[in-house]
Amino acid sequence: MMVRGWRSVHRSQSSRTHSPEPEEPLSPQTRLALRHKEQQEICCRRLRQMRVFIFFIILITMVSVAVFLALVQWGRNDLFRKAKEHGIRRTLQETTSIQGEETARRRERLLERHDTMAPSQFLALSKYSYQETQAVSQAAESMEASMQVLKGKLHQKHQRSLLPSDVLPADVLMMITNVSGCLPYMLPPKCPNNCMTRKYRHITGACQNREHPRWGASNTALARWLPPVYEDGLSQPKGWNYGFLHNGFPLPSVREVTRNIIEVSNEAVTEDERHSDMITVWGQYISHDLAFTPQSVNRPSFLGEADCQRTCENRSPCFPIQVFANDTFSTSLNCLPFYRSSPACATGHQGFLIGNLSVLNPRQQINSLTSFLDASTVYGSTPATENKLRNLTSEEGLLRINTQYFDNGREYLPFVAQVPSLCAQDPKADKKERIECFMAGDSRASEVPSLAAMHTLWLREHNRLAKALKEVNPHWSPETVYQEARKIVGALHQIITLRDYIPKIIGPDAFNQYIGAYKGYVPTINPSVSNVFTTAAFRFGHAAIHPVIKRLDVQYQNDPNLPNLQLHEAFFTPWRLIKEGGLDPLLRGTLATAAKLQVQDQLLNEELTKKLLVLSHNGSLDLASLDLQRGRDHGLPGYNDWREFCDLPRLRTESDLTKAIQNRKTVQKIMGLYKNPDNMDLWLAGIVESMLPDARTGPLFACIIGKQMKALRDGDRFWWENDNVFTEDQRQELRKYSLSRLICDNTGLTEVPLDAFILGKFPKDFESCENIPSIHLGAWQETFHPELNCGFPTRVEHGDFVHCSEAGKLTVTYSCHQGYELLGEEQLSCIQGKWNLKAPVCQGAYGF
Repeated sequence: MMVRGWRSVHRSQSSRTHSPEPEEPLSPQTRLALRHKEQQEICCRRLRQMRVFIFFIILITMVSVAVFLALVQWGRNDLFRKAKEHGIRRTLQETTSIQGEETARRRERLLERHDTMAPSQFLALSKYSYQETQAVSQAAESMEASMQVLKGKLHQKHQRSLLPSDVLPADVLMMITNVSGCLPYMLPPKCPNNCMTRKYRHITGACQNREHPRWGASNTALARWLPPVYEDGLSQPKGWNYGFLHNGFPLPSVREVTRNIIEVSNEAVTEDERHSDMITVWGQYISHDLAFTPQSVNRPSFLGEADCQRTCENRSPCFPIQVFANDTFSTSLNCLPFYRSSPACATGHQGFLIGNLSVLNPRQQINSLTSFLDASTVYGSTPATENKLRNLTSEEGLLRINTQYFDNGREYLPFVAQVPSLCAQDPKADKKERIECFMAGDSRASEVPSLAAMHTLWLREHNRLAKALKEVNPHWSPETVYQEARKIVGALHQIITLRDYIPKIIGPDAFNQYIGAYKGYVPTINPSVSNVFTTAAFRFGHAAIHPVIKRLDVQYQNDPNLPNLQLHEAFFTPWRLIKEGGLDPLLRGTLATAAKLQVQDQLLNEELTKKLLVLSHNGSLDLASLDLQRGRDHGLPGYNDWREFCDLPRLRTESDLTKAIQNRKTVQKIMGLYKNPDNMDLWLAGIVESMLPDARTGPLFACIIGKQMKALRDGDRFWWENDNVFTEDQRQELRKYSLSRLICDNTGLTEVPLDAFILGKFPKDFESCENIPSIHLGAWQETFHPELNCGFPTRVEHGDFVHCSEAGKLTVTYSCHQGYELLGEEQLSCIQGKWNLKAPVCQGAYGF
């Protein structure tokens, strides 16, 4: 066929140049040659085809072998990884389980001997927070402990120091966060978008900001305004490593600072001629509404670590305060036990686990409370705590009260459920009679009688408001009454704090500079409480604590039946409130006693530096040293870094310091100990700065407090002045309120100062309660006509509903009590005289 084709083409080309000629027959030799050539071409073509086929066969074989070998290796790796992961998981589970058991055993051991425990043990026990916070703290510490165990095993295997992130893949590291219990606390919460969440703040503070739902929420890390300063860059506090130099000098012991600069006798008190002791009481109370940092759990039994009560070594979680031989302090060791604050999940030496493994996340600390000024002292910061505090059988949305004791017919806080509690008992009482610690929204309510009294006032106020609201709105469900009363109480906390208290603390000029007039909610502002605010700046009030507690009679005179108390006689003594006259004598003493003035050479008295939490004769404790050590524990930068943050000039020399601290002798003592102003502990520097005009702080703490208060106000979607939180009529009523009105409505006092923070003499500076403005709740009255709507919604067991009006139609939103989950639609609408859906049910955690 090829020959014919070739001959045809040849003939065609020849015909163009030559005349046709007759075709000559081919000779046998020619035909043979052509046939042989044709066979050769066929063989070559087949050989080429076979080569291609063989090549593909070889290629497929090689690929198959490679895939097979890869699968084998993957299987081996997977088996190894699963085995390794199983070992890691087992290690984590064992560590977590042992730590949980150790925490429970330690608490039980301390409670068994609470009558004779040392003050440091008492302090550790008092720092146990409510259950949810304990879970967060334990998760973070389990993660930290697990990382230490894994790090030790890696060191044994590789004979060198390795971090788990150096050898473990990301999925295994994520598994560690999950097994330790940290992962749920690191994920953003689910934020339902319904009438309930638009109308009332969540008890945890979560979902206030839709873009940043964890901002301001309980059990999240304190905010950092400046990067922390740790000696290893990650976790070790300043003063952790012996011989470590800061700006060329070692830091002084905090106890040495206390003895040389801070501590004074109980008699060294300069009284504030303008302010009453109520200003100090409110400061402590409101600080407990904003932040509580849990202490680390002592865990010596399974990590080979030291018992913080028995060691003077810096071994986590112990960071003891050194005590020198010439110190008169009563201690069986050469140190005061000190527990570090619990780390937040995925920070410190475990901080590289989340996100970018190459970026380390220095140690952060937890705020177990909501950051907002939201009366969490009254209602708690978690659903479980709130559930314990509520009277869920009441139709009026009430809080639980004490059913054993009453104050002239008025309520006391209920007692904690765990018995025995850590609170001291009346030494004269029958041993069978116990008065336990009070239960409130914050676990520190029983610290001192004045604080317990303030908690009690707000319990009474909630119940008073709830009953009155139910009277003007009988159609309201118990949940609606509770939420509306809670909303009002939260607003009153905001008003008293920002309008009446803070301007007296930082002064009018600093208030205008850092806070100013309210202009509305700003969703880009993070309202989370900052580490520097709660660990240093807002502890300024520790230098204003009076060493004596006064209780006065109805004429505001000393009561012979209720003599003055030294402060150390009042720590954790709720029995004194119940058995020694109730709230009234204590509040009279607070209103009519001058506050202690913060003077540069009269800072903390011996009641705080030698007798803190001394309920027995077993040891001593020092609040000033604790404050200084806590600042180092949290990695707070030094004095000058914060001055620069506040646009204040850095102070580099002793001469510079005298511009901020007018007491030259105090400046000389500071330089003698710290050598360099950069090294000064922030809390000390802040309380020795000269005060601003009409203020109780210096310029640095005024700046930090002012910035924090502005963030708390402008970053709060439910701030009382924000649009749609209250009506204008309701806001007008709220503006009338005062702390004096709170006292009038909830005690037997009939005459009070117009401003409870201003010191006055009785009777000339006191007003009748009839003249103290009060709130008229008619502004909250709603008109409800069941016949024009859909009637009353169906009540559900273990839950309730709130009414809402949206887009011109009536709706109800259902919710369940703690421990129950909602099955069905949470929101029903009234359409054409009928509810559009069937009411849901609340089912228990175990399906019944």
